[in-house]
Amino acid sequence: MRAIRLHAFGPPENLRLEERPDPVPGPGEVRIAVAACGVHLIDTVLRAGTVSGPVPRPELPTVPGREVAGTVDALGAGTDPSWLGRRVVAHLGTVPGGYAELAVTAASRLHALPDGLGFAEAVAMIGTGRTTVVLLRMAALGPQDTVVVLAAAGGIGTLAVQHARQLGATVVGAAGGPAKTARVRALDAGPGLLAVDYTRPGWADEVRAALGADRPATVVLDGVGGESARAAVRLLAPGGRHLVYGWASGTGGAALFAESELAALGVTSSTLLGPAMGRYTGTPEGLREVEAEALAAAATGRLVPAVQTFPLARAAAAHRALESRETAGKVVLVT
Repeated sequence: MRAIRLHAFGPPENLRLEERPDPVPGPGEVRIAVAACGVHLIDTVLRAGTVSGPVPRPELPTVPGREVAGTVDALGAGTDPSWLGRRVVAHLGTVPGGYAELAVTAASRLHALPDGLGFAEAVAMIGTGRTTVVLLRMAALGPQDTVVVLAAAGGIGTLAVQHARQLGATVVGAAGGPAKTARVRALDAGPGLLAVDYTRPGWADEVRAALGADRPATVVLDGVGGESARAAVRLLAPGGRHLVYGWASGTGGAALFAESELAALGVTSSTLLGPAMGRYTGTPEGLREVEAEALAAAATGRLVPAVQTFPLARAAAAHRALESRETAGKVVLVT
């Protein structure tokens, strides 16, 4: 099989396409002929070797990637034979191996793909989608809310904008640059969506003026951090909530704000999504339930993931684009 391997930590160019022996599934495992595999921001950190957190730095050489979709083409001993030939998606957990034409995982991790759900879209929902489900549960949005979504053209941001608009909430979708702002605007043609470019000086003042005094922001969903997050949080009315799901700017989200500063702004809470996810995904059953909810939302068309694809052989280009914030939606490698 062909696979992307990393032999040394460093720049994207260290990701190399190689021929590798086909993996063999063990007891209770399946082998997936991979059609699509997800690229996550944490993959770029792991590749660079600068990771510090719950995902350990991998031993080298390694095949990166933890989200795969494809067709089961081989079974290990004792595995349910009904899986053979089925279209599936799986999150591989802490074990990498997704950037490849073949991947092995436990059958217990599989979800059968509903009819009509494509491989790339399924990959988007098994990782990014499940994170979005937890984020939206914590946000507990309603039609009375005015929601500011930072990184609104990203994988999570796109789904959050759709969900909030379906509830009837007013949404400010903030994205970086005219092209991404246009993508946000295309998500909903109704009057309740304001798409803004947060790289423009004074963007928050424009939002404040557009919202007026009658409908101030009540929730900030923050995937950027840095000064953009500071500007967004200052849009919140007293009692507003700040939920952090990432910091694409490279500067932390909730950690930016001291408790005294939040109190002065009247912000009820500033929550980092990662540590709070265990409330919903702390058991295998809880994790599967969240994954199933995300996949069902995409299968029914309630949530439509935005996907940007690269060929497997161009994994390095995908990493460069993701790190330079040139991508929109979930980045997926296709074989």
